[in-house]
Amino acid sequence: MADGTIKQLNPFSGTQVWTVPGRGNRPLQIPKKEAHALAEHEFTDSCNFCVDKQLHTPPEKSRMVSRDGGWVIHRDLLPGELSGTQPEFRRVPNLFEIVSYDYWAQNYGFSMDESRHNHMERYLSDDEGRRHVLDIVRTRLKASGHDGNVSEDELLAHVPAYLGGGHDVIIARRHYVDGAADSTQLASSGTLTLDEHYGFIAFTIDSLHDLYVRNRYAPYVSVFQNWLAPAGASFEHLHKQLVAIDERGVQADLEIAKLRQNPNMYNEWGVNYASYHNLIIAENEHAIMCAGIGHRYPTISVYSKSPTPEPWRQTEEEIRGMSDLLHAAHAGTGPEVPCNEEWHHKPIDLDVPMPWHINIKWRVSTLAGFEGGTKVYVNTVSPYGIRDRMVSSLYKLRDAGKIAGDIRIAAECAPARNTLLYNPALHQQR
Repeated sequence: MADGTIKQLNPFSGTQVWTVPGRGNRPLQIPKKEAHALAEHEFTDSCNFCVDKQLHTPPEKSRMVSRDGGWVIHRDLLPGELSGTQPEFRRVPNLFEIVSYDYWAQNYGFSMDESRHNHMERYLSDDEGRRHVLDIVRTRLKASGHDGNVSEDELLAHVPAYLGGGHDVIIARRHYVDGAADSTQLASSGTLTLDEHYGFIAFTIDSLHDLYVRNRYAPYVSVFQNWLAPAGASFEHLHKQLVAIDERGVQADLEIAKLRQNPNMYNEWGVNYASYHNLIIAENEHAIMCAGIGHRYPTISVYSKSPTPEPWRQTEEEIRGMSDLLHAAHAGTGPEVPCNEEWHHKPIDLDVPMPWHINIKWRVSTLAGFEGGTKVYVNTVSPYGIRDRMVSSLYKLRDAGKIAGDIRIAAECAPARNTLLYNPALHQQR
């Protein structure tokens, strides 16, 4: 508009967003809590996700361990085996499930598969394992208002949720960055090394695939990351969540309906449009990053260029390319900015291809009465503002060696015409 207002319409969701001049001058960072000097023990026991409190979470399903310059996954360890390795990432059931084990059991007749059942029996037959999982059930029941006077049989009835459920948490090792001087120096996705971030992403993909394999009633698994309390994080400790659900979700259904009409829409409305309007932020051989259009919060979108839509079927190089750009997006955003990371991938039962893509949303504003009454969302930072902030930050980070050196930034990027290869038919035509 003539006064500088930018009106946006998200082509995938139909969401209307306005960016109003002047409102984007607010700082993105939330006010910092009063800092305190860290004692040595706080690096490992500041919250229930920390490494010294491994039995404060439900029984671990798997862990990612660094070995000989690579990554190894250990699965289904007993409590007595946890100290044998140092996990960089752990996968544990969520104590408070969004979609519970009972939901699947009562609505679909679901029961855990034989391998999960055998592990549950093994865990319960181990004295320390039995105490651990029953204590976890007691914690959950007390949080739900029970007085704690529950028989063992009643406790055992809740155990399957914490050994065979479909809502998992991927927990990173660090609470604070190595060598942190005070409590403001939290370890975020952008503070991981490139290889650590790849391990984080690869481990999440392994968990994503595993949830699909173990629940035939789940057509979709939601993957997301909440960073800092304003973005919904219960603990300010780096973690992702995965939730198996029995529908694709409203957003996916809207996109799929449009995808059937225009199979090339992620190129045309996503990266091509971004390229034509100078909104490409960065790219590498396997992924591309651009400023998102028409989101309720300032958004960075990272698309996989791979011809393989399913993340778990992509090559290590393709996953590393995606991981490196996602790492750069978080590093460029900064650990002080609360944000959500939302994964979007082809539902396992979908008959048309769609690219794996991830949105990082900066939770720097609060929806209020104007948005509720009009369904027009006032976004404090325009797509051009996102681009400018990120490009400036990424140049500095690349020069300092803190992000991947092969990332091309802004004008260094090649013209992005149909760079996403998710649709084999369209790829063959070209």
